Amino acid sequence: MVGLLGNPVDHSLSPVIQNAAIQEMGLDWCYIAMKCEPEHLTSVTKALHNLNCQGLNITIPHKQKAINICDHISPLAKKIGAINTLVPNEKGGWNGLNTDVEGFLAPLETKKWAKKKAIVLGCGGSARAVTAGLEKLKLNEIAIVGRKKENLTNFLFDIEPKAIEPNTNETHYETFMENSPELNSKIQEADLIINTTPVGMAAKNNQLNDKNRALPFGEEIWQHLRPKTTLYDLIYTPKPTAWLALGGEIGCNQIDGLEMLIQQGAASLRIWSNYNEIPIDVMRIAANNHLSS
Repeated sequence: MVGLLGNPVDHSLSPVIQNAAIQEMGLDWCYIAMKCEPEHLTSVTKALHNLNCQGLNITIPHKQKAINICDHISPLAKKIGAINTLVPNEKGGWNGLNTDVEGFLAPLETKKWAKKKAIVLGCGGSARAVTAGLEKLKLNEIAIVGRKKENLTNFLFDIEPKAIEPNTNETHYETFMENSPELNSKIQEADLIINTTPVGMAAKNNQLNDKNRALPFGEEIWQHLRPKTTLYDLIYTPKPTAWLALGGEIGCNQIDGLEMLIQQGAASLRIWSNYNEIPIDVMRIAANNHLSS
């Protein structure tokens, strides 16, 4: 058994894509999504280890708390402060890793981003993984946008000392409140904008309400978008989100979160199985078939 721990997990596509890959690989495994309350995380992961679980994905709201249950944490997971993959060890415990960065970067690899400008919408756990990924692209400037000044300050404090390494990265980091007048010019100049907020996500059964149709940080600032900008929404339902649809009307390149989900899942499966070749095309087909059904 392998699986996913989170709350909620009913909406997750992970079982669909992972079980498609597992079947294609001929593994006698099954991937299960399991709802887990935060206060039960330690006991549940211990029980699953005792049941010979071969690996776990960790999602909201456990990504940061999972650090506390690990015997060993990878340098990247430690840097981000979040874990999305657990691997059992011989001590009866778990080792923690993060494959979100690898998944996030996969759709961006076809273009060079060095010396360009990016904006990250949101400053939560997903934004930390995104920022760590953007660091590898050697961008000239990264602007972080949030609703609360305190959260932005804490975010910048956490990432800046770890992100800027002597002689290897000259990226300049800035933070902006959602209502900052300076944000308009930043959007005009941006080469890449990533939405890490949940604004625009479809509810259960893909039902949309007014909030789901909303744009991150309101409508007014997006009047300053330019066709040269790539929009990357970590949300993958609905397809497209209202924000990506707006970008499409302007002529922006659009990327949704489905490929990130597939690639981070493939990276986890590669670690658990010790198979280098993962049938990513099969995972992609399974995901698209499920979303269109």
